[in-house]
Amino acid sequence: MKVALYARVSLEETSDKKRMQDPENQLRPLRQFAESLGHEIVEEYVDRKSGADPNREQFRKMLQDAAMCRFKGILVWKMDRFSREGILQTLSYIRRLKERGIFIRSLTESWMDTTDSGMAELILSIASWASAEERKKISERTKAGIAQKRALGQWRGGRPRKKGPPETNGETTPR
Repeated sequence: MKVALYARVSLEETSDKKRMQDPENQLRPLRQFAESLGHEIVEEYVDRKSGADPNREQFRKMLQDAAMCRFKGILVWKMDRFSREGILQTLSYIRRLKERGIFIRSLTESWMDTTDSGMAELILSIASWASAEERKKISERTKAGIAQKRALGQWRGGRPRKKGPPETNGETTPR
């Protein structure tokens, strides 16, 4: 059976620099998963953006390819890699895919398999809500950190820097 792999990576929260996580951390196990199921991978889609952004380029391309029935299923590492847009939007994507006969299956969440209905849809609704809530919490923590830095007079705009030596841009003065 022909399948697509979808991976989405975010900024590393533990890094001082704006560095993306490595999508291969998801893709390698997904390739093995597809092979173990006897599936043929026809395309790999990778986005380096927030799952809350509905305009992820590769996500949109994957949905277009799905509409043209280029594959019968999508394998993801985890549901929050697919979308963090909330319950209604995530379910809308899944419904449109199911109407085309395309399933979504998660490697790390055995309950996430849209070839099964009923309980999977209920759990998916809860998981979609939880993903959207986690996105909100990340945003709230970021805003709280900015407010704290601003109150201490350490905020200069952009992403707040973590403790450590200031970065330079090749000049003698820090930016």
